Amino acid sequence: MDGRSLNYKIRNFSSRGLLNLFLLLVVLSCLLPLLWMFGSSLKTQSTVFSDMSLIPRVMHWQNYCQAWTEGNFGVYFFNSVIYTVSVVLGIVLVSSLAAYAFSRLQFPGKNFFFYMFLIAMMIPLPGSFVPLYIVMKKLHLLNTPHGYILCMINVGLSLSIFLLKTFFDKMPKDLEDAARIDGCSKLGIWWNVALPLARPALAVIIIFNSLNVWNEYILALILFDDVKFMPLQVGLATFQGEFVTQYHLLMAGATITIIPILLIYIFMQKHIVKGLTAGAVKG
Repeated sequence: MDGRSLNYKIRNFSSRGLLNLFLLLVVLSCLLPLLWMFGSSLKTQSTVFSDMSLIPRVMHWQNYCQAWTEGNFGVYFFNSVIYTVSVVLGIVLVSSLAAYAFSRLQFPGKNFFFYMFLIAMMIPLPGSFVPLYIVMKKLHLLNTPHGYILCMINVGLSLSIFLLKTFFDKMPKDLEDAARIDGCSKLGIWWNVALPLARPALAVIIIFNSLNVWNEYILALILFDDVKFMPLQVGLATFQGEFVTQYHLLMAGATITIIPILLIYIFMQKHIVKGLTAGAVKG
């Protein structure tokens, strides 16, 4: 081995070591807040800030039962599950049909409507609160679960249509031609060919919109007057009083709220990575 190749290997090893060190620091910066939250959920109100250990010596598991009971998490948890499942299914159905139409069909105003969806992505959700409230009031959908579900479906459509259209544009048309020869209609091609091939992109849409719906809080406060319709995040506000915040119960409640999203992410992790990298390779 000559000196030049040895120097190259040393530089390569050093650069990889620095990269791994940087990635390790990024992972720690993401995990430490979660570990602190979990550790604080097992402490008492008086030891949350006095005990600096991530995992306390004495673990108060009863904090989770107390948080579930005092925060009325049973009702809120069920509401959030219904909202998340309904909204994600609605977004997947509508956005996949719209994206396939934008990608494969020719109709008047195709580019105009697609660019309108792209423009809608630049409008933040709080900027649409007033028109959404007015529309919901005129349609008599205020303080109703289906009114809230329709609003959240509308919120997630633009990005989902953009991602799926990009994915459908890169799909080979030979598969659709073969399905058409076998007698498939346009809807049959969408269901039997396009959707199965778009599973990585659908996984990204599912996890992003699940996270968005599960963590939504402000729009629910605007549309709902009845507490029984509120989502899970409202339960966390129970532990934040005007003068005192029950941090140990707040951390226990926050830990409960992130468990479903973590399970979804772990279950769909492989498809999510494929979906995020699918745009780099043309099919």
